[in-house]
Amino acid sequence: MWDVIVIGAGHAGCEAALCCARMGLETLLLTLNLESVALMPCNPSIGGTGKGHLVREVDALGGEMGLAADDVTLQSRMLNRGKGPAVHSLRVQADKRAYHLRMLKTLFAQEHLTVRQGEAAEILTKSGAVSGVRTLTGDTLPCRAAVVCTGVYLKSRIIIGEAQWDGGPQGLMPANFLSRSLSDLGFSLRRFKTGTPARVAENSIDFEKMDIQPGDEPVTPFSFMTDQPPTNKINCYLTWTNEETHRIIRENLHRAPMFTGAINGTGARYCPSIETKVVRFADKDRHQIFLEPEGNGYPEWYVQGMSSSMPEDVQWQMYRTIPGLKRCVLTRLAYAIEYDCIDPLALTPCLGARHIPGLYLAGQVNGTSGYEEAAAQGLYAAINAALYCKDEPPFLLTRDQAYIGVMADDLTTKGTDEPYRMMTSRAEHRLYLRQDNADLRLTFRGKEIGLVTDARLRRTETKKRETEELIHRLTEAGKIRELKQPDARLTLPEDWRYGPGAVEQAEIQIKYEGYLQKEMAQIRQARAMEEAKLPPDADYLGMDALRLEARQKLQAQRPVSLGQASRIPGVSPADVAVLMVWLKRQNG
Repeated sequence: MWDVIVIGAGHAGCEAALCCARMGLETLLLTLNLESVALMPCNPSIGGTGKGHLVREVDALGGEMGLAADDVTLQSRMLNRGKGPAVHSLRVQADKRAYHLRMLKTLFAQEHLTVRQGEAAEILTKSGAVSGVRTLTGDTLPCRAAVVCTGVYLKSRIIIGEAQWDGGPQGLMPANFLSRSLSDLGFSLRRFKTGTPARVAENSIDFEKMDIQPGDEPVTPFSFMTDQPPTNKINCYLTWTNEETHRIIRENLHRAPMFTGAINGTGARYCPSIETKVVRFADKDRHQIFLEPEGNGYPEWYVQGMSSSMPEDVQWQMYRTIPGLKRCVLTRLAYAIEYDCIDPLALTPCLGARHIPGLYLAGQVNGTSGYEEAAAQGLYAAINAALYCKDEPPFLLTRDQAYIGVMADDLTTKGTDEPYRMMTSRAEHRLYLRQDNADLRLTFRGKEIGLVTDARLRRTETKKRETEELIHRLTEAGKIRELKQPDARLTLPEDWRYGPGAVEQAEIQIKYEGYLQKEMAQIRQARAMEEAKLPPDADYLGMDALRLEARQKLQAQRPVSLGQASRIPGVSPADVAVLMVWLKRQNG
């Protein structure tokens, strides 16, 4: 009897399995193929705008992605340095093979965790709650909770021009049976689509025709526990499409699956294919293309910005119009992949199924995109699966506490009709939810649920204490006013010994003090709405003062608070006012 079975070993599944095991639960991680553990089938990078915040939050809660990324970093850059700290986002080029091996070793070394290759075909229930998982080979595995992290593998289909076949990323097998089980359990399934560029042979690239893109110095690590920052090992390169590239694409749009109707799945609006960019932005005469290494010494490079599902002959033509790629050899063709996913409105804000106790879902099966979004959901869902097994209250992160909370609330309150991608603009409190203070926001909470180690907690406590002490000393020294100047930078006397994290925090808190105070006032106001809890058995259909649409939406989604109710599409401010009056009457 397993406590928790995690289905899938991508970025969501790895974090989920490690989390449950570290919280002391006997955990089974079931994966289609051990070679696909922590696979990066698309871009060889971790982090980016908004995404870097998620990685830092996963790390602050005791997750693994940040530590693993630091161990296999090839190049590191802090994005948006020219803007304020709210949108600073770390992004690293990672060694894909090394990341897979690093995570695989961590999984096998983890106490309370067993890793097995096998395909989950059915989720079993008893008395309406999860009771086990049945594999394709007929093995019945009893468990108390399950976390579904199937990525893009559910009935996945590869599309390259006129060619289509059932398959997973990078030649792996699809998962063709679990979709029916999810449908039988009452989930509404839809088809989403993602895609990836071609890979090219390193010895066929003319790097001298491209612009070098070096990494940042010094390098900032992802993990708050990394003492020795990684080093930049390889440069990336920038080149551009041109009118000839666009001409070839336009002349072959009649063969493009994105425009012929061959692709039925909904793609990510924020990561369009090159053919979509050429049509959508017809006024632009060129688009950026980045050449990124797949690994240290690995002979393939990733062509960022050239995602496509065009036919093979068209791909060879259009790639070879790009400066530096005139003689390129495509080692792996670009392709689109369609897959099944659920409607996340079927989930609670803690990523548990509303109608099936013990069942949690995380990652692209929930309609999201990206390794970082998957890892954050995997950790969050697993924390709650573990607490469910321990008969303890769920762990809820709200929009004013973490980007993870923003993402979970967006998915389970608003839903998504396209692959969801985290961006800093989604967070209304982003000046407070910075990547640099993720540890101060979340590590103490991670310790409360038993996921954070004593060593991590001590490090956070030291950073918090040093920050407060440094601000006090600067105030006494009369340095606060001058630090508030836009271009001022904090420099300390040689005998003032503080860690770099505390120095960074002190500078930000002093420089943005007024803005932070206003934001905290808004957070306190929003928190009052979140703390106004709605009873789970409320009869919304019987509340005649609510509009009919609001009654139906509230009855279906059953928000946990007035705050969540106010964000449900179709629930107006007037409806919220009615709920507020009703709740006051209920509470006497």
